[in-house]
Amino acid sequence: MSRADQIFVENMKDILENGFWDTNLKVRPHWEDGTPAHTVKKFCIVNRYNLQEELPILTIRRTAFKSCLDELLWIWQKKSNNIHDLNSHIWDSWADENGSIGKAYGYQLAKKSIYPEGEFDQVDRVLYDLKHNPQSRRIMTNIYNFEDLHEMGLYPCAYSMTFNVSGDTLNGILNQRSNDMLTANNWNVLQYSLLLMMFAQVSGLKPGTLVHVIADAHIYDRHVDIVKEIIKKPQHPAPKLIMDKSIKNFYDFTVDSFKLVDYEYEKLDKKIPVAI
Repeated sequence: MSRADQIFVENMKDILENGFWDTNLKVRPHWEDGTPAHTVKKFCIVNRYNLQEELPILTIRRTAFKSCLDELLWIWQKKSNNIHDLNSHIWDSWADENGSIGKAYGYQLAKKSIYPEGEFDQVDRVLYDLKHNPQSRRIMTNIYNFEDLHEMGLYPCAYSMTFNVSGDTLNGILNQRSNDMLTANNWNVLQYSLLLMMFAQVSGLKPGTLVHVIADAHIYDRHVDIVKEIIKKPQHPAPKLIMDKSIKNFYDFTVDSFKLVDYEYEKLDKKIPVAI
């Protein structure tokens, strides 16, 4: 069975059984009808995914692989902050009339600084160090930039990646301040697993372990019944991921560079509302 399914079910049961409800507290998120979106949460959940064993994608519900990958490339490869460069509508609620989400996500990764080795943005600095200085303990990105927060459509949820090379293996830690566990948990896990795999391939390394650290792991009130239904569904083996091994430059990857084989998943006949 998929290890991602097992971790997800364990997390959800823990939150539902042992979590803290903010029902009587003032909260920022709300539903489309204006009702406050309350949650039950756990503080600091840490999960580990061995990428040499399998691709961490859910089978108890479908994770939209291509849309997930497209958003990742929008942020990390295009370094865009405009939804017109994105092939889905997941960011529409946080964009302005011009399609901008402000100084968030891709905007932060594209910021450049001058180093002794040359001028780099955050992504290119990581790629440079993985090839030229792999034993460095300073290979990381951070998009939670205090001076720009007031100009962001949404503060970054998944805000930093730390990369660490052990021998010929690339590992990573994804830090997330907040995670809507039903709509975004596996989405984020899958994205940053794929990022680790891409960075490893173009750096001549093998992908190792992704560690996912979530400060506030929560389930929204209107998601509880859906979660209870999903975690009871049958689990299936993880699909096989086929990557185009000929790609040696991170910027050459496209959505079509990846293919899932034998992705079997359970259908969900409910629309999941998204808190804003």
